[in-house]
Amino acid sequence: MDTLLLKGKPVSDSIRLALEPRVQSLKEIGIIPKLAAVIVGDDPASQVYVRNKARAFENLQCESDTHRLDTDITVEEVLTLLDTLNNDAAVHGILVQLPLPTQLDSKTILHAVSPKKDVDGFHPENLGLLLEGNPNFIPCTPYGVLEILKYYEIPVSGRHAVIVGRSNIVGKPMFALLAQKFEMGNATVTICHTGTKDLAAHTERADIIIAAAGAPNMITGNMIKEGVDIIDVGINRVEDDSEKGYTLVGDVNRESVMGIANSVTPVPGGVGPMTITMLLVNTVNSAEKCRKLIACH
Repeated sequence: MDTLLLKGKPVSDSIRLALEPRVQSLKEIGIIPKLAAVIVGDDPASQVYVRNKARAFENLQCESDTHRLDTDITVEEVLTLLDTLNNDAAVHGILVQLPLPTQLDSKTILHAVSPKKDVDGFHPENLGLLLEGNPNFIPCTPYGVLEILKYYEIPVSGRHAVIVGRSNIVGKPMFALLAQKFEMGNATVTICHTGTKDLAAHTERADIIIAAAGAPNMITGNMIKEGVDIIDVGINRVEDDSEKGYTLVGDVNRESVMGIANSVTPVPGGVGPMTITMLLVNTVNSAEKCRKLIACH
């Protein structure tokens, strides 16, 4: 069996192209979709990620402001900034870059972002709407996974999807999305995690596997059945003797599943390009909601 590589770039390019006329239409009435990103400290991976987001917004002629805060900042100071951004009519999306320093309670800070500007989809109100089947903002990585499945015409309805990982960022919203009666949903969904006793017993029965545990090479060829479609959300640094000193690998041992799986996303180059693109989508959606409010007044 030839295993199809589900590359994220063509999917991302297609979505960004479709966003261009929508952004232009907003600009014609004086609305420029704008993201405010809040980053605390100097985590290298977070710095790169925020820079990439800013570049993506600039390329689409949208705006992106980055608020860089010192590591020793207090919760109160972060909440004051978020309150300002919540009340700034020019800001359509607010993103708090994770992880945060240990003295800052992530839950308190994420909950302080207005649900109307929560383009990451992490606010409990938005997670509740997602579970209800009436999403406001869909978390970007799960949203990107759906778009990959849709682009490559991988069937979801009626199939057995196994999610490995139960984070609020990927695993839980992915479960809610795939189980809904959505276009890319209506699956029977199993969610596995560190408390799952025999992971292979579940992955061997899966028609679709979403690997999002953050464990390098966790899923191997002897844990899957022939014809399974695999979305590898994991991105892990494994130290080696290369010039960089590490290699990026997924949660799936790709080499071992080739020839068995029907398809698999590469790492890097699979789900990664989709996350920022879906952040763009959510921010443009938010700006369009702002346009409707203006039209109503």
